[in-house]
Amino acid sequence: MTGSLLEVIALDLRDAVAAEEGGADRLEIVSDMDSGGLTPSADLVAEIARECGLPQMVMLRCNAGFTVTSEELDRLRGHVKELAEAGAAGFVFGFLTEDGSVDREATDALIHAVSPLPWTFHRAVDHAADVRAAWRAVRLLPNLATVLTSGSPEGVGSGLGVLRARAEAGDASLVLAGGGLREEHVPVLLDYGVRAFHVGSAVRGSWREPVDPDRVRRWRRIVDRL
Repeated sequence: MTGSLLEVIALDLRDAVAAEEGGADRLEIVSDMDSGGLTPSADLVAEIARECGLPQMVMLRCNAGFTVTSEELDRLRGHVKELAEAGAAGFVFGFLTEDGSVDREATDALIHAVSPLPWTFHRAVDHAADVRAAWRAVRLLPNLATVLTSGSPEGVGSGLGVLRARAEAGDASLVLAGGGLREEHVPVLLDYGVRAFHVGSAVRGSWREPVDPDRVRRWRRIVDRL
């Protein structure tokens, strides 16, 4: 891997191959971006694993919100083994309670289910009632690889202050900056010490279009300061 990590959202095999061709380091595999990204099928993960060498971080999420019912949690735990056997290198999940705090019970249940694989806490952290408390609850959890965050529900442009504060608090190595990430944000984040970047719509014309390897190449150059 190069100095910075570039993760690309892939909805299908074509996206995955294009991301690899463009120089991405890692994939986030999701379905249904109309709902913000839900759990994909094991068949898709297996198909990508056969044709693409990039590690797949696979979403575990049942609905468009950040809460999870006990029935949904059981369903997600049931998916873990088949997704891991299909080729998942890690998982993406994270939940809030109805009052906006980190749902440790649900999150811990999935940490246990996916162990020893690494995982990313997704942008639920940006929607917490108390973001600093949410980070304190998450940052030392077992096998946590990254926290996908824009610093704000409105996107990176509104969240740079929070991301700077997280970096100054010693969490730069955990930050996976994504959600409204634009090219002009990258030099600022690199100066904060952030070295991991997550792109979706930025490497395609729209969610109805496939990943464009040329756009991935451009982002590769940007995050590597070339």
